[in-house]
Amino acid sequence: MDRGALLLGFALLLASCSLGPAGLAENVSCDLQPVEPHRGEVTYTTSQVPEGCVAHTPDADLEVHVLFLEFPNAVSQLELTLQAPQPNGTHTREVLLVLVTNTNILLQLQAPGIPLRLAYNANLVIFQEPPEINVTQLPQFTTKTEILDWAVTKGPIASVASLADPSSVLLRPGQAPKSPPFCLPEAHQDLPAHLPPHRPRTVTLKVELSCTVGDPDAVLILQTPPYVSWIIDANHNVQVWTTGGYSFKIFPEKHIPGTALPETPQGLLGKARTLNASIVASFVDLPLASDVSLRASCGSGLQTSPAPVPTAPPKENCSLHLLLSMIQPVCANGVMTLVLLKDHVKALQCDITSLTFWDPMCQAKDSNDQLVLRSDYSSCGMERTAHVVSNEVVVSILSDSAPLRKKVHCSNMDGLSFQLGLYLSPHFLQASSAMELGQQGFVQVTMSPSTPDITFLLESCHLDLGPEVDTVELIQGQAAKSSCVSLLPPSPDGAPRFSFLLRVYRVPIPTAGTLSCTVTLKPRDLPQEVHRTVSTRVNIVSPDLSGKGLVLPAVLGITFGAFLIGALLTAALWFIYSHTRPPGKREPVVTVAAPASTESSSTNHSIGSTQSTPCSTSSMA
Repeated sequence: MDRGALLLGFALLLASCSLGPAGLAENVSCDLQPVEPHRGEVTYTTSQVPEGCVAHTPDADLEVHVLFLEFPNAVSQLELTLQAPQPNGTHTREVLLVLVTNTNILLQLQAPGIPLRLAYNANLVIFQEPPEINVTQLPQFTTKTEILDWAVTKGPIASVASLADPSSVLLRPGQAPKSPPFCLPEAHQDLPAHLPPHRPRTVTLKVELSCTVGDPDAVLILQTPPYVSWIIDANHNVQVWTTGGYSFKIFPEKHIPGTALPETPQGLLGKARTLNASIVASFVDLPLASDVSLRASCGSGLQTSPAPVPTAPPKENCSLHLLLSMIQPVCANGVMTLVLLKDHVKALQCDITSLTFWDPMCQAKDSNDQLVLRSDYSSCGMERTAHVVSNEVVVSILSDSAPLRKKVHCSNMDGLSFQLGLYLSPHFLQASSAMELGQQGFVQVTMSPSTPDITFLLESCHLDLGPEVDTVELIQGQAAKSSCVSLLPPSPDGAPRFSFLLRVYRVPIPTAGTLSCTVTLKPRDLPQEVHRTVSTRVNIVSPDLSGKGLVLPAVLGITFGAFLIGALLTAALWFIYSHTRPPGKREPVVTVAAPASTESSSTNHSIGSTQSTPCSTSSMA
């Protein structure tokens, strides 16, 4: 922990004094290792992120925020709150939040008074409650750069933040007037405050100690930058050593100045030993924070005597609410399917003994690393409407005598059909199966029957011209991929439309291709999204000479033919002129003579000009 690290965070050390001789602690070498949650916990609120940025985008209609989340566990829980900055609690600009996570998360989302759109990976994010917002499937990108490039096509990026294992995130959309106009992520950013390096700040620290035997003294060592002061709220007598000043919550007016402390972990541990501490209960290196909570046991650190061995197995601690949140079935091809990964269930410390539909005869099958519950729409107590299929899932777990029940619904799109039409005019009157090079094509995707309860968006489109030609990306992530592509207003029935200009820079020119589009379907009352792909064959025609344009081979042929004709004509004219001129007026071409008649001078000048061109010189040679 060097000086640079200290300027970016805190070192918090909690130790307790020995109930017996202190000599043993002086001889013990403490190796810092991660501590199990049941032995102690430190939580904190911070505005500093490992990497991030904010930008000032006053003229944008859409405010884009990007969150990159890294979690160490297979399943994690996250509380995400968007808070309007105005006093009346509303935010007028639409907000697009791009949520990127490396593992599965159970998300509790709140955004009161904010017109929010959420882009995320539906395979990794599970909502604890169905969100009443517009959602978009995030394309399958592999790098942060690709995600940021996609996000900026939606609108100017107002903030980017990378977070490591957060339990809750508070995002306040709005302007940052003193920020730059562009968001360029940098390491160790204090996003909301943009604090200068040495601005004074106060941190509230709450200490909860649980001592099962005796009432030992506790030593709290806080190594911080000198401009940080503390307000300490402790339920136990503690001796405080800190670099900055501090005060206790019960006596806020009494400020105690700090003192110099070592700047390395081993130095801080040595300081604890000089204070007669024999147990290191907690050692934490934190970023800049506004609130810190420390919970520890007096006997949960480096012990001077063996700890008692538990004789009873630990109590089951299954998170029932999170388990129910993972029950998200999908419907396709007349079948409702529910899949639970065993690793996720194990991470929640749940032991499932039975998983069925409303009909107890319909039980889940154990398939290697997952539990699969499946039924067609006519069995197991299914209830079916026009585009929604419903049932009830019953889960029995070992630690609870009463089974858990959850109503489930999913989209049924089997009765819908989609057509992709290519047109050669913006009136969309008659579909075509062919188009010429250099011609503009107009595309429309329709759904039948037209259903007002289902919205569908054009997610992506591409033109496949064969194995020897790269695929032409037209639309990606609901945005035009190039300047040759234009998104058009939808049809009166809501069918998405776009246009593109067909250009091919290769020889031989492909004669056909496949135009494919993927649409995203979303029922009005369900959070699930369904994706469908529709394709059509496109014949590519090279225009002839009577058309509107010429292909490259035709242009080259005409140019070479004109060159030959011009050269032959020039040679013929010279031959005729040289053999038909009167003898008295014949002169060598290279002779510089005195001015003759006006007619002869004019003629000689014209002939000399023709010879000076590269084509004429080549012909005479």
